[in-house]
Amino acid sequence: MDDWTTPVREQHKFNIDRLQNYLSAKSLLSNNDRITISQYSFGQSNPTFLIKSPSRNYVLRKKPPGELLPGAHRMDREYHVQKALFLTGFPVPQPLLHCTDADIIGTEFYIMEHIKGRIFRDLRLPGVSASERAALYVAAVEVLAKLHSLSLATLKLNGYGKGSEYSRRQVSTWTKQYHAAAHKDIPDMNNLTDWLLKNLPDSDDEVTLVHGDFRIDNLIFHAKEARVIAVLDWELSTTGQPMADLAYFLMHHYWPKDFKINSMGSLKGVEGIPSVEDLSSIYCNCRGIPSLIPDLNFYLVLSVFKLAAIAQGIYARYLLGNASAPNAAQFGQCVEPLAAVALQIAQRSLSNATKYSEDPTVLQQVKDFMRQYVLPAQKEVQEYYIRHAESPQRWHIPQIIKDLQVKARAAGLWNLFLPAVSGLSQLDYAYIAEETGRCLFAPDVFNCQAPDTGNMEVLHMFGSEEQKRLWLQPLLRGEIRSCFCMTEPDVASSDATNIECTLDRDGDSYIINGKKWWSSGAGNPDCKIAIVMCKSKQPDTNSRHSLHSMILVPMDTPGVIRVRPLTVFGQDDAIHGGHFEVHFENVRVPASNIILGEGRGFEIAQGRLGPGRLHHCMRAVGLAELALELLCERAASRRTFGKALYQHEVVAHWIAECRLMIEQTRLLTLHAAHALDTKGSRASRKEIAMIKVAAARMACKVVDCAMQVYGGAGVSGDFPLAQMYAYARTLRIADGPDEVHLSSIAQLELRDQLKKSQSKL
Repeated sequence: MDDWTTPVREQHKFNIDRLQNYLSAKSLLSNNDRITISQYSFGQSNPTFLIKSPSRNYVLRKKPPGELLPGAHRMDREYHVQKALFLTGFPVPQPLLHCTDADIIGTEFYIMEHIKGRIFRDLRLPGVSASERAALYVAAVEVLAKLHSLSLATLKLNGYGKGSEYSRRQVSTWTKQYHAAAHKDIPDMNNLTDWLLKNLPDSDDEVTLVHGDFRIDNLIFHAKEARVIAVLDWELSTTGQPMADLAYFLMHHYWPKDFKINSMGSLKGVEGIPSVEDLSSIYCNCRGIPSLIPDLNFYLVLSVFKLAAIAQGIYARYLLGNASAPNAAQFGQCVEPLAAVALQIAQRSLSNATKYSEDPTVLQQVKDFMRQYVLPAQKEVQEYYIRHAESPQRWHIPQIIKDLQVKARAAGLWNLFLPAVSGLSQLDYAYIAEETGRCLFAPDVFNCQAPDTGNMEVLHMFGSEEQKRLWLQPLLRGEIRSCFCMTEPDVASSDATNIECTLDRDGDSYIINGKKWWSSGAGNPDCKIAIVMCKSKQPDTNSRHSLHSMILVPMDTPGVIRVRPLTVFGQDDAIHGGHFEVHFENVRVPASNIILGEGRGFEIAQGRLGPGRLHHCMRAVGLAELALELLCERAASRRTFGKALYQHEVVAHWIAECRLMIEQTRLLTLHAAHALDTKGSRASRKEIAMIKVAAARMACKVVDCAMQVYGGAGVSGDFPLAQMYAYARTLRIADGPDEVHLSSIAQLELRDQLKKSQSKL
């Protein structure tokens, strides 16, 4: 960071002796310390200086000299917001003093601690590997999500800014700033103002602390780690709509490839930098909010318009002779190109994602495909597994399923579970999951099978670019399969903090030791990668939920041992790749295989399990529908004691009760899907926990009624009911037993009721 300093420029020089005496009087310097001053070459707004002394270094920020635009360069706001953030532990330099006495150096200023680290002036991050580039951008978007998750009340910043209606105020503010600084008329800027006013978001009520200028070059990273240790330049901070910050961070992805302003160029085609979809998903997951951002286009246009207005202001200061940076003259040439970029974004068509999510034919296409190809293949698939029941061939996927996968992919019915790929919302996909729940192997046909779906979601949201290249892309293409290793035989895994499989850092590697079981899919020969939940052998924290990590382990790594397939009611579930016990004996993998970072396992698990549970529950609804169909067919075709089975009141009541339970569960699950889309996974924990309990119980009861109507045939292998019951009963344990979810529901309900009570006081 010190490499970015130059001698103090002539127009920014001030009396160093007065500053020396002032800092000594404020006990920031000892009487014998002599300071030297240099100026940071970057920073187009408030001049920034490095103060060096024998004992300690500081950073000084001050107003530029001369006539300034109204409301700009508020030193007091920068100082107070940094102080509030520092006290909460958010990564900012510690502010040490604020001086309003212009007699000291000629303008108001404040002093903060000097932090050593890496600052990247070029947003494309030259000089680092593609994987590190990805990790740095992920770290940046994570710290932005952390900022927007902070409570204004906790920060004691309730009066900081004007809150809601942020978008309208921003359009007005930057229009005024632009016109106050404009040296000539630029029609595109006027057109942008009109477009923004006509396209203001319908809802603009969300209010958080907003940075206002959040970019990679306003961050200090750890010298060796992909970790943000300080967020700089809070001059434009206020309270308002957080999506404006996210869009400002993402806007360079939309710039033409050859477009560049100073160090800010287009990010298109830069290897390693995550896509807009990936960064948005990570941000939304960290905040626990929906990944769909309906007004992103507006905020992108606003961001570029704002940058154009800032560039105009920098050029105006150059013309007045009080610009902060030596290259201020260049910014006069940037305003018109920026306005043109903003108009291009404004005029771009709706994304494919929006089109897909609004297209009801996707569900109909799945229904037609199921009826035409999948359901007729059930007999051949069943015969395959009967024929190879005692052969290793049973772990292989039958050719007929592979052929159906080719057809499904050609029809565009592929990876439908992943919103960033399919464009379907969770509510959209819930209906599709119900349809595929009618056939045990149907999810495999559409590459929507567990545990691969959850693993792909993890890699999509949290994986590095290298991890995505090696594992996510082959999974999305259906070329490989995966397994998830979490549950352990030697501990009560219903409390996941009990997990003991160890993770030990050894140089550039991790060594893994432990036992896992119920690793679904591990028996499939195409299973090439496992995501393993481990506990750090020498953790840096005692927090129960910060001890565990998730790491990628190739299944052919020495020391990975597939011990045995477990059975469910005597069946090895080969159609799903089995549920294996897997041992890890001194398994060594590269440190780059860690997902997101050490201690982030439970954070990842929350992002993985929410959608996955939803998918399981809707498939359970589809399974129950099939069971009820079979029940009704049997009840209508068999007679006992002189009448059809359905004419016996008890059977008629079963049919009625099953229909009630299915409808109730479907509505509850669709409600949870809608909550996941609109509120995010964190805010939908209660809804997801409720469906996990309700769906498994319902499916068990409906299949049990069907089995009772079938009598001995119901528990035989001649009908699918026994296999269906095994799945439904297992669901009451998988992804957390009912009792754990009931406890969570109770705690969340009590919390909500207490909030209601307090609001009435």
